[in-house]
Amino acid sequence: DGVLPCWPGWSGFPDLVIHPASASQSAGITGVSHRTRPSFLLRRSFALVAQARVQWCDLGNLRLLGSSDSPASINKLEKAVAAAHTFFVGNPEHMEMRQNLDYYQTMSGVKEADFKDLETQPHMQEFRLGVRLYSEEQPQEAVPHLEAALQEYFVAYEECRALCEGPYDYDGYNYLEYNADLFQAITDHYIQVLSCKQNCVTELASHPSREKPFEDFLPSHYNYLQFAYYNIGNYTQAVECAKTYLLFFPNDEVMSQNLAYYAAMLGEEHTRSIGPRESAKEYRQRSLLEKELLFFAYDVFGIPFVDPVSEGTGAGRESERETAVRISQEIGNLMKEIETLVEEKTKESLDVSRLTREGGPLLYEGISLTMNSKLLNGSQRVVMDGVISDHECQELQRLTNVAATSGDGYRGQTSPHTPNEKFYGVTVFKALKLGQEGRVPLQSAHLYYNVTEKVRRIMESYFRLDTPLYFSYSHLVCRTAIEEVQAERKDDSHPVHVDNCILNAETLVCVKEPPAYTFRDYSAILYLNGDFDGGNFYFTELDAKTVTAEVQPQCGRAVGFSSGTENPHGVKAVTRGQRCAIALWFTLDPRHSERDRVQADDLVKMLFSPEEMDLSQEQPLDAQQGPPEPAQGSLSGSELKPKDEL
Repeated sequence: DGVLPCWPGWSGFPDLVIHPASASQSAGITGVSHRTRPSFLLRRSFALVAQARVQWCDLGNLRLLGSSDSPASINKLEKAVAAAHTFFVGNPEHMEMRQNLDYYQTMSGVKEADFKDLETQPHMQEFRLGVRLYSEEQPQEAVPHLEAALQEYFVAYEECRALCEGPYDYDGYNYLEYNADLFQAITDHYIQVLSCKQNCVTELASHPSREKPFEDFLPSHYNYLQFAYYNIGNYTQAVECAKTYLLFFPNDEVMSQNLAYYAAMLGEEHTRSIGPRESAKEYRQRSLLEKELLFFAYDVFGIPFVDPVSEGTGAGRESERETAVRISQEIGNLMKEIETLVEEKTKESLDVSRLTREGGPLLYEGISLTMNSKLLNGSQRVVMDGVISDHECQELQRLTNVAATSGDGYRGQTSPHTPNEKFYGVTVFKALKLGQEGRVPLQSAHLYYNVTEKVRRIMESYFRLDTPLYFSYSHLVCRTAIEEVQAERKDDSHPVHVDNCILNAETLVCVKEPPAYTFRDYSAILYLNGDFDGGNFYFTELDAKTVTAEVQPQCGRAVGFSSGTENPHGVKAVTRGQRCAIALWFTLDPRHSERDRVQADDLVKMLFSPEEMDLSQEQPLDAQQGPPEPAQGSLSGSELKPKDEL
């Protein structure tokens, strides 16, 4: 009948194709996850992408049918434009969507107002509009938008805080392992709620078009306003905003100079009678009281807390202000200079910077680089051998089998990933507790603790990370094949997945939201043996089918990789024997540091002398001559196969 067939990803126009695969891979979906968008916005974003594809398909049919000027098509066109624009705001590097938008601009019936962001938050929309007007030297027009931004900010802030009042999130370990009395449970929950509320500052300062949140977001409102009010001659309001800004940064020299200028204009007595805004005072006071409680919890209970506000008020911000003062002493130009410096921040993605930085020292003698990212056909991947000795492998393997009789890491769930294997494990803290009680060799538990720290240091060094890695979860685990069920087995020991997002292999999308452990940044597996059949570790593409590299386990071999969408991975079925390894997950965010690890650190300090705590007396290398090179020739215990199987 002349109507074009449509399927997901096809626009209906041969020269304008919207590819869902490339959308997810070229920073469309993964880019969203790096910008810490709230989960409800993330879900809505996917719906908008789907809506954009449907609108394109419908428009293709309407065009061929010659009815593109009907009211229905105009209505759909508006929706398509808005959906495409919303997607592009969050993914400005997506060239195909840019081409789609360019095409929309040439179509009749499309108005400038149709290009709207459906996900914009009122406070952010008003703020950005106010800043734009101010930059265009329209302070009179900028003021109402900046004031509206403040009002909307406090509304959104209260809503964000209210959403924190939910059930306890067990954050990184199985809820069946959680063991606390009533008062500890209340404390854990309350501290989690307070941490969530403090993080609202970061949430509200985030915008999908930016890699990082706006620095000093709320105070900057008052900074802009005091300059705007100065420019329109309203010195009283300028003083109020300047004093409000000084609530947040009382030692700010530039603002103190501005206040002195206003005092000279209005008189000292009048200036003293003007105070900061009450809404900001209440906000600041409540925030400080909550921070005191959170830091108290850190001192007493070891619950980590990183102030989300202090992170954006360090040397970078001071440097920008010093530069601005040096360039110009005129009040009217100061804010423009700061704004320019802020907007000049790099847009280079984190993935690219990681890719160019890997290859640092391996730190310890005896460790060799077996395969790097290039040989593993991916990015942020590494295989190392010689991390621990044969004797240490055997001792840790014995520890697993002994400790598992006292309770494994899954509380009786002996086959969590497949019914064809038994699954036993023990965490670092539990092993140390069992050692303290004399139920397992204490030195074996201490070896387990030291080996995990050794791997953490190697990962931190090899990937040349600027910030420390923190343990998110550690697990010494053995998988044992159940002999009578191995015939004609087709399942994996652990299906393909991504460590910090929920993989949908059919759509090539990985959603970074709970219940995924979204805070995990790097992962590592240290193998303890190779005397079994199957159990190979493998990397794939996002389709979970295309294998890019395969690793055969053996004693002392470690696989390390970043935990994001660039590294989907799985474990092939163990069909005979027992496969033992230490699985480690790390985070760059100290707020998600493993609570058990803090307790394990304290227990080790109590049980061992400082000399005994030295990684089994191993001496790390001070430096290495250049980056390590992958091993040449044949590899022990394996052969190089067509798909870079190791």
